[in-house]
Amino acid sequence: MSIAALTEPDDGPRSKRPAILAAAVECFGEVGFEATRWSEVATRVGIGQPALYHYFESKTHCLLTIMRLGLRNSDEAFRAAVAESSTAHDGLRAAVRAAFEVSPQEVQQNRILQANIALLAGRRSSEREESERQACRKLVARIERNWADLVQHGIDRGEFARHDPLMMARSLLGLVVSVWRWYRPDGSLELPAIAGFIGGCCVRMVDEGPSGS
Repeated sequence: MSIAALTEPDDGPRSKRPAILAAAVECFGEVGFEATRWSEVATRVGIGQPALYHYFESKTHCLLTIMRLGLRNSDEAFRAAVAESSTAHDGLRAAVRAAFEVSPQEVQQNRILQANIALLAGRRSSEREESERQACRKLVARIERNWADLVQHGIDRGEFARHDPLMMARSLLGLVVSVWRWYRPDGSLELPAIAGFIGGCCVRMVDEGPSGS
């Protein structure tokens, strides 16, 4: 399984950290976070359970790291997608397409993120867990701002109807991320078709006036 989406610049070639994260994504995706035994993650990596604590102080710390990296990837994908767009409509469609141009592992990662998003609401007693939680919250705010800026750009150019940019951004994001609650790679729908459908819905949302007129 590819671990590119779970790798950070300071992960050396001998680091087990990306492999631990990849194994955790598999386990959390298969049976859920609560039902996953921390020892099972170690078994899949081929290390002893004590070795996990060299990288993560708890299963929750690992989960929050997976969530942060998923948010990081979403932020980077959005920025790359809209950078070369000549119109706000093109940027919106490109952003939606980029959200669904993901590997099966990233699908699991996104499902885990959405299933555990409430974890970001409450402060953690562990310093390392709290650091990851705060990083996640900053990324959520940045992603919302990315989309709000795109909406504002479309309004300023006269391409989009006038809306509250942040409210519209959250509505668009809500539509996009809702897919991860029901999409399954072995289902009858493929991601390109879903991207096209969701993209069309998003365009209609920004084009329609606040009153629906």
